[in-house]
Formats: sequence, C-alpha cells, structure tokens
Amino acid sequence: MAEAGLSAINEQVKASSSFVQDLYQEVGKVVVGQRYLIERLLVGLLTNGHVLLEGVPGLAKTLTVKTLAQCLDVKFQRIQFTPDLLPADVIGTLIFNPKEGSFSTKKGPIFSNLVLADEINRAPAKVQSALLEAMQERQVTIGDSSFTLDDPFLVLATQNPIEQEGTYALPEAQVDRFLLKAIVNYPLRNEEREIMERMANTGPQPKIDAVISPARLLEVRNVVNEVYLDEKIKEYILDLIQATRDPESFKLDIKPLIQYGASPRASIALALASKAYAFLQGRGYVIPQDVKTMGMDVLRHRVIPTYEAEAESLTSEDLLKRIFDQVPVP
Repeated sequence: MAEAGLSAINEQVKASSSFVQDLYQEVGKVVVGQRYLIERLLVGLLTNGHVLLEGVPGLAKTLTVKTLAQCLDVKFQRIQFTPDLLPADVIGTLIFNPKEGSFSTKKGPIFSNLVLADEINRAPAKVQSALLEAMQERQVTIGDSSFTLDDPFLVLATQNPIEQEGTYALPEAQVDRFLLKAIVNYPLRNEEREIMERMANTGPQPKIDAVISPARLLEVRNVVNEVYLDEKIKEYILDLIQATRDPESFKLDIKPLIQYGASPRASIALALASKAYAFLQGRGYVIPQDVKTMGMDVLRHRVIPTYEAEAESLTSEDLLKRIFDQVPVP
C-alpha cells in the first residue's frame, strides 16, 4: 500500500478510536482492572463476533459486561442457563389469545444487543441449537416466522471451569462460532485491595455515562475493516493455522498430540481480531505482535488435543505455545 494511503488510514483510525480511552475510564468507575477482558469484549463488538469467557465465579464477568452495555447505550439481557431451560425461555414463544382466537409472538431475552449467556454449558441440546441459529444467522425462528435480531448483536457466554456435574459439553460446531475464548484470571493483590475497599460498602454505585451510540459503533466497524493487513501478515496467519493441521511441515513433532487443527473460520477470525486489536491501539495497520496477542484467544478452543496429549497433561494452549514459538515471524 502507498505511504499516503496508509497515513490516511492511520489518521482515520486515530480519530475513530478516540472513544476507547473514555470507555476504559467509564468501565473503570465500577470494574477494577480486567483490561484484558474489556479489550476482548471490544474486539468481539468491533468484528461482529461472539466471545466465550471462562473463569471461576466472582471475577466480575457479569458486572463488566453489564457496565460495557451502559457505556454503549445498548440493550442488555442476562440468561442463567440451567438443565431444565427450554428454547422458548431464550428465544420466545407463541401465546394463544382466546378472545381473538389467534396467536401472538412473545419475544425472549435473546432480542437484545448484548446477551450474557451465563454457564452456557448447563443447557441441553435443544437450547444450544436455538442459540446457535441466533449466533450464526442473526435471526430467530418462532413458530412459522423468522425475526432478524438487532445490530449490534453479541453473545457473551460464560463457562465455569470448576464444576462439571449437570453440564453438557458444547458441540464443536457451536464452539467454533465463538470468535474468541478468553480466560479470565484472578485480580492482582493491589487490584483486589481496591475491589475490597470499593465493594465493602452498601452505598450507591457510580453512574455510568454512554460513551458511544450503537449507530456510531456500526460506523466504527467500517473503519476497522479498512485497517491495513500486509501480505506478509496474511501469510503469517495462514502459516499458524496450517501448523495446527500439519505441524511436521514446520518441523514440529506434535502431530500425534493434535486430534483436529483449526478450521478456516480460525484464519478469518484471526485476521479480524488482529485488525480490531490494532484499531484499539490506535494503529491503522496490523503488526505481527497483534496476531500473537490475539492468536491464543482465537485458537485455544479450535485446536483439539488427542487423548495422548491429555495423558501427558498437555492442553491446547501448551501445543499452541510451541506453534507460536516455532513458526517464523515476518
């Protein structure tokens, strides 16, 4: 790309990303730390992708998502997934009106902009199937009618890594629909002290102001699409994905440890997420470090280890670290 064109994109990105710091400050009024989590949620919003969150209870996942919705001035709904949940509890149902002898549609909580699917792996297959249509097609079918969901629409699903009783493993086809899988960790000691001092009182919570409107967010997405992705970066992304499928071609001896490599959705997701991350940094072009930063979140749920790997206590993250270390960086 010509230097003048790259400079123009850079200026456009700097102007369009000015809201990001304000958003961090607004969320910071309520949430202490969690910069990693907020960035991943923003990457999902900017790329029109869904985010899967994994972490123990009490790490402010719900609070962060709710606060983010207030900053974006969008509708927010939280659905607690349980083994007895029905598709109608999520998408809505038809209600019979005996006076008129007709049915009317009652829309469910999925008809929001930000939907928090709490403990998503507790819901049975029928609910997962209904949610999958909403995630992939951005529409919901109730009876004979299909309804288009609002834009922006983002599913933020949480999984509790501790308890496995009464849970249903998410189908691979559904897991692959999540742009990112983010691991939420414990706060640092100084952050936890601030959390304790803030929350150990019953006073009113700070008021959160909207930083950006939904319409403006959709405009910003167009700017993210313009972020420059060099040919060498594209080849690097493809090398990383190919290394998960054919590690021997990159002199990696981990083929017996990988059951399935990443699907083509992974290369699309990694390119999109890298562009969005560069945008959040105020840059109009992607650098290799952007790909590395987002790579683990994009790939950790798409690379499936074999039983042999599990027997050696190796996770998909361990295998991906070897791939990132071995594949040449442009």
